Amino acid sequence: MDVQVNDILVMKKEHPCGGKRWLVLRVGMDFKLRCQTCGHEVMLPRSKAEKNIKQILRD
Repeated sequence: MDVQVNDILVMKKEHPCGGKRWLVLRVGMDFKLRCQTCGHEVMLPRSKAEKNIKQILRD
């Protein structure tokens, strides 16, 4: 899957704050993502993140 920095990922599951959109800050073996609703940043293993992606939005 071709995910790049500054893409917005729409995930299948909601964050506890209710947001489903995440901004990609870093790509590699792990993804660093920032929730677009509350600003929380998380690091996810690439395999787990790619499995939960519903849609990729590019500017």
